[in-house]
Amino acid sequence: MILRIMSQIMAKKKSPKSNSNTIALNKKARHEYKLFDKIEAGLELQGWEVKSIRSGKVNISDTYIHIKDGEAFLLGSLIQPLISASSHVICDPLRYRKLLLKRKELDRLAGSVDRGGFTLVATAMYWKKCWVKLEFHLAKGKNLHDKRSDDKDKDWAREKERTMKHDSR
Repeated sequence: MILRIMSQIMAKKKSPKSNSNTIALNKKARHEYKLFDKIEAGLELQGWEVKSIRSGKVNISDTYIHIKDGEAFLLGSLIQPLISASSHVICDPLRYRKLLLKRKELDRLAGSVDRGGFTLVATAMYWKKCWVKLEFHLAKGKNLHDKRSDDKDKDWAREKERTMKHDSR
């Protein structure tokens, strides 16, 4: 009797969500830049932007962060407005979006960009509970020979795995 009740309870448990919280990725960033510190920030969005993000109409492939007057702004992100969005709101898909960061983080990032020659590159946008978060990195651009050596290392690692897998059979 107890076993049957326990098995019914276990069967009723819901499986964990298989959905990813990721909204958009910038896959080019790892190829084009050497990424250093990872920072997470909230975004100041309008209502139509949140609706568009929920439907997945976001592109952050050529996105970067600009610090001006002690505030950080996301530039180059494209959020396509929905056709069914409110008609009294003027939708600008490429507008500057303010990042929500603490003063200490802003000062540290501004110093790194000004003195260290770094740039701030967005790498991912995702949901955290009910908020949209942006992941970005302090980055430095790679030279052509750096990209070639990274590709060579990646190819060598792949080839090594293939030979090890083939030899173990």
